[in-house]
Amino acid sequence: RNTGDDQLPPNAKPGECYARVVIPAQYRTSNQRVLARGASERIEVIPAKYAPATERVLVKEASTRLEVVPATYRNVTERVLVRPASTRLVEVPATYRTESERILVSPARTEWKRGTGRGSQTGNNFGGAAEQVDRFEGRNVLATRVEDTGELMCLVEIPAQYRTVTRRVVDRPATTRTVEIPAEYKTVTRRVVDRPASTREVTIPAQYTTIKTTRVVEPASERRITIPEQYKTVTKRELVSDESREWRPVLCEVNMTDSNIVALQRALKAKGCYKCAIDGVMGPCTIRAAQCYARPRNLPAGDKYITIEVIKSLGLNFKNRSVSRY
Repeated sequence: RNTGDDQLPPNAKPGECYARVVIPAQYRTSNQRVLARGASERIEVIPAKYAPATERVLVKEASTRLEVVPATYRNVTERVLVRPASTRLVEVPATYRTESERILVSPARTEWKRGTGRGSQTGNNFGGAAEQVDRFEGRNVLATRVEDTGELMCLVEIPAQYRTVTRRVVDRPATTRTVEIPAEYKTVTRRVVDRPASTREVTIPAQYTTIKTTRVVEPASERRITIPEQYKTVTKRELVSDESREWRPVLCEVNMTDSNIVALQRALKAKGCYKCAIDGVMGPCTIRAAQCYARPRNLPAGDKYITIEVIKSLGLNFKNRSVSRY
């Protein structure tokens, strides 16, 4: 009977045990097609195509000559285009220069040093000892003093030290320049009439010659190649129902007999979840094996109980005193 109180199992039956179990959340897996890379375009440069050709050039024009006074001729020179002008890119390498920089290694400082007692040097007089001081390797002595032990101490000026560093820097970066390739011509000389004959005319046919040239068959061009967009399939896991808690019948003293537990352990072992000895004892190993079997199948499971749904899913039907298969 349902009392309307969530603290008690509704419609409970005599002889059954109940536990408020966790119903796992339900998820749904779906595949979604998403854009991995947008469409783009690639430019392919197609170079110009050339082919050898021949050209018929007039060498000698048609003329006439007279039998009495022969005609006179002169030579005419003509330039014929063999290859048209073009351009090409030439790399101009970078140039470098060397720069020197003087950097400070250690700054100027003063330091007290023990005097040797040779030579003389200006400074503060301590019992006339200042006149017995060296210049300490060319360094100036700023002051002198005599210690209690009788040692002569000199305050020496140590100049700063510098070092010259040389480095190579870019004077002019690398560039490119366009080189003009001039057109090529061939000179053809032909003979023309300078003065025709003055008597009977005799026809002299024109003369031609064939020269080899290079002609452009197909000019340079570009071809744009379309690269289509690419998609990929993304697996998306969506929540169908939230995790909840419900009262469910579980194993208890009325049906937790030795034979029932042995049958349960054997069924779980057949599913690869039970790793212990078959002993008919409801212990932690049996509880863990039931959780191993229940969770991948979205069946309710707990740390201290085994639900009847797990028993039925394994194909078992527990009675109070016996076990039978469906």
